[in-house]
Amino acid sequence: TDLAFYLCLALDLLPSKDGKDLTKCFLLQVVNILLRYIKTTFDVKSKILDFHHPHQLLEGLDGFNLELSDHPESLEQLLVDCTDTLKYGVKTGHPRFFNQLSSGLDVVGLAGEWLTAAANTNMFTYEIAPVFTVMEMVLLKKMYEIIGWGETEADGIFAPGGSISNLYGVLVARYKQYPAIKRQGMMALPCIVLFVSEQGHYSVKKAAAILGIGTDNVIEVKCDERGKMIPAELEKNILQAKRKGHIPFCVTATAGTTVFGAFDPLHDIADICEAHRLWMHVDAAWGGGLLLSRNHSHKLSGIERANSVTWNPHKLMGVPLQCSAILIREKGLLEACNQMHATYLFQPDKLYNVDFDTGDRTIQCGRHVDVFKLWLMWKAKGTCGFEAQINGHMELAKYFYKVLKKKDNFKLVFDAEPEFTNVCFWYFPPRLKHIPEGFERDQELQKIAPKIKAQMTEEGTAMISYQPCGDKVNFFRMVVSNPATRQADVDYLIDEIERLGKDL
Repeated sequence: TDLAFYLCLALDLLPSKDGKDLTKCFLLQVVNILLRYIKTTFDVKSKILDFHHPHQLLEGLDGFNLELSDHPESLEQLLVDCTDTLKYGVKTGHPRFFNQLSSGLDVVGLAGEWLTAAANTNMFTYEIAPVFTVMEMVLLKKMYEIIGWGETEADGIFAPGGSISNLYGVLVARYKQYPAIKRQGMMALPCIVLFVSEQGHYSVKKAAAILGIGTDNVIEVKCDERGKMIPAELEKNILQAKRKGHIPFCVTATAGTTVFGAFDPLHDIADICEAHRLWMHVDAAWGGGLLLSRNHSHKLSGIERANSVTWNPHKLMGVPLQCSAILIREKGLLEACNQMHATYLFQPDKLYNVDFDTGDRTIQCGRHVDVFKLWLMWKAKGTCGFEAQINGHMELAKYFYKVLKKKDNFKLVFDAEPEFTNVCFWYFPPRLKHIPEGFERDQELQKIAPKIKAQMTEEGTAMISYQPCGDKVNFFRMVVSNPATRQADVDYLIDEIERLGKDL
């Protein structure tokens, strides 16, 4: 049978008449490939990636060719291709992958993703996604309650990532103030402006570009030394915009900034928004998960006063990508803003309650099922399981900070204890420690993080990101959001940076 299998092609699988045994054999082999991958992902001794440059992948690696052929290839070759795709990719579930805010490999979430793929349905109507559309409502209701809203007043939808959720926030904010825009377009509008902290996510500017508001009309508000929006600066910027004849309509506050992990003062911002009658959107894509922790949820105090919130369970909560929600405090707005009454999808005379047809609330028509894996993980962990996991991330970040603080060849970007799991720092090779602070030292320091990162990536030992910010030259940003990471892994990272950097 093995020999027969090697000679078989995809067209011999189900729904082919005699494809049942072959299909089972093929899928079991795929599962074996995946199980081997999962095993190596969690093995700290395995490489995070087997790095190759783009041109090497394009030219083809031994037995692995990305070019598409005119004729079908064997199932055996497809299995080789599956193995190699994982082999040359990045193991984002690896305990030493610190590169992105979304990391880890939750096995229950993975099972949920497999089931979702097998069901292969679309989220626009209850008609074709009966269980999933109801599940989405159950999850959204849970999230409203956690924020502090009543379910009868709130609304929401799962969207493809935080950038699209932020886009919805700005879109609905504008529609609320100028409903005529839906029909008349930009002609119906004066020159409107919105405000975001200078540390806010770039997706807010992108939303303004997409929606025809323009990036020039996104006003960046100054932050304090820890990266939090300064309320007095926001007030000043709003008054300045009004004096210029511009019309402010929205403020985006951030709960957990991408680089520093800062939380804007939400109550102060809410007061200003109420005084000026502005929509308040909170981008809690990264920090939203802290609402599940009784120890840390106070950092988002005031979020219940927001008009809309972005929250990505695929970040701090560790749900497999992608899983992001946009939550709107006023019921009916999402639908009013986006509905087009497509008669072939949203017929009013169906046999069930059509309130469960969610497709007219969205920008998309086709929408992937992102809720099942989250629902299954919530079942598996319970709210208290998520809380314990998140508290563990926070403890580990605190440990990392305390270790760095004692080392004289590392310097923290902020001396104070981190508010979140972001820990930002510089590494100083011995030769740089004797150069006095100033331009010359900064020029050299700027090159250190990229060099160490490049070597780390080529060796596949760990992954951590770096960036400059304002007047600060390149520094490392450590984030903890991976349940597989232990103290030994963060100790290893510090040793690895020293090993690769000491002679630079």
